[in-house]
Amino acid sequence: MTLIDGYLTGNRNRQAEGAGAGLRSEAFCTLFDPTTFRHIERLGIGPGWRCWEVGAGGTSVVSWLAKRVGPTGRVLATDADISWHTSAARPPVEVRIHDVGAEGPPGGGFDLVHARLVLGRVADRELALGSMIRALRPGGRLLIEETDPALQPLACPDEHGPAQQLANRLRAALLTQRGADLAYGRGLPRLLRAAGLRQVEADAYFPLTSPACVALETATVQQFRGALTSAGMVTEAEVAEHLSNIAAEPMDLATPPLISSWARKQ
Repeated sequence: MTLIDGYLTGNRNRQAEGAGAGLRSEAFCTLFDPTTFRHIERLGIGPGWRCWEVGAGGTSVVSWLAKRVGPTGRVLATDADISWHTSAARPPVEVRIHDVGAEGPPGGGFDLVHARLVLGRVADRELALGSMIRALRPGGRLLIEETDPALQPLACPDEHGPAQQLANRLRAALLTQRGADLAYGRGLPRLLRAAGLRQVEADAYFPLTSPACVALETATVQQFRGALTSAGMVTEAEVAEHLSNIAAEPMDLATPPLISSWARKQ
């Protein structure tokens, strides 16, 4: 995994990446869970639904789905690493090892398939998307959510002083290393239509000025400071100054927009 892959996806393998990745995962959930839940509710989730949570990076979405589908429903949570998902593995939740970028769907007949910050990091996006669609029952809903850093690449959109300028330089350094499509999120509606889905819609959520934005920025910079400085992108002094700025003064920090796109299988 490259530096940029880890930055964009929130580092799902928390055991491998350490405490910093856990803090980043928690911040991602705080920022994006309400948007995800709003979309799924709009899709009509209810008791008895069969749901597949693809690349489940945490238990928050899985637990929320389990409450909505109830004892007559099913929630299948899959990821390449499920070592820290054991607490969620009780009815109606099933936890299973699965690599959506390399394997076919783990069953079918799902009313809902949801993937957040997954397609941007898998080895074969076309295979992964095809697997998700094949797993849907006729009339089933697909919800895909990905960030789009190229749409809004700044840590501080209001660049009014030296602290904000430094924050934006560090964010640019994080985004310069190859390894991810920085404009992938905006193409989701086109990809879903091309795959034969119907009733395609999308929106974007752009967090700005939130304690979770601050927590995410702090954990991200701390986790990747070694990679940034060793690559000569920034100096250790600049990283330390940026972290000091975040702690010392209010900063209107932002994240890349989360593009959510949903559709129905014929």
